[in-house]
Amino acid sequence: MINIVFLDAYSAGDSSLEAIRKLGNLTIYEDTNQAQVVERSKEAHIVISNKVKIFKEQIDELPNLKLICVAATGTNNIDSQYAASKGIVVKNVPAYSTQSVAEATFSFVLALLRQVPFYNDYVKNGSYSASGRWANLDRGISEICGKRWGVISMGNIGQRVAAIATAFGAEVCYYSTSGRNTEQPYASVSLEELLATSDIVSIHSPLNDATAGLIAKEQFSKMKPNAILINVGRGGIVNEEDLADALDNGVIAGAALDVFENEPLEQGSPLLSIKDKYKLVAAPHCGWSSAEARKVLFDVIAKNIEQYFETL
Repeated sequence: MINIVFLDAYSAGDSSLEAIRKLGNLTIYEDTNQAQVVERSKEAHIVISNKVKIFKEQIDELPNLKLICVAATGTNNIDSQYAASKGIVVKNVPAYSTQSVAEATFSFVLALLRQVPFYNDYVKNGSYSASGRWANLDRGISEICGKRWGVISMGNIGQRVAAIATAFGAEVCYYSTSGRNTEQPYASVSLEELLATSDIVSIHSPLNDATAGLIAKEQFSKMKPNAILINVGRGGIVNEEDLADALDNGVIAGAALDVFENEPLEQGSPLLSIKDKYKLVAAPHCGWSSAEARKVLFDVIAKNIEQYFETL
């Protein structure tokens, strides 16, 4: 019997794991800390991990391990090179959440431009009922149409966002952090030009040597004061302390984050004490997690396991 261990199954939400369960003896752990990885995986032939790290230290203690299935697109939580040297196959799931993350991007943009958090609170806290007025225009609302939208990274998600932004009537430009995917029907510009000219900047990059700390104090200073920044890539791309300063000092108008440098976000983070809370919209790294995307994710993991068996 093939032993399969899922180390952080809470990331599956209410998704069905039956397709995987049919392939072997599946053991599920809702969450696993680093000290528990070896103990919980020592009998496993296949390990499924979304964010739990499996590096050389763990691999050397897992002689039965043959396949690591990453329940995500990014594989930075796995030492893939060392795994390969030990004959261990690493499989990820590319592009499963493209539409989900693209839609999350627009939910953030519209929340900021339409001032959704403020007006939702205004109605629910009784201020609207007490006002005696049929409308409130305390915070200005604006449209996507006619704005310049700068996309950082033109992978699958960046391309989908660009297409939707164009349908909204935005003018799209982009900066490729990798130098790839540059044959696009939009203006390819330097990062400096993108930041200086865009009303909306959205980040869709992986975290690597080229993108770590990409947006910090110097970059915020180049942006328009009415600009908004959306990060649905990886938290380490944006310096969070510098972002908090930029929001508090009016350097930019707003920001939305689905990812953070440390996850969960630390309780002492300056992002939690922004002077005007409505300038920041935040979510706990769930932009990828639509029901539809998660179904695709676990269907593909099951197929990856099946395909591995076929090679034996």
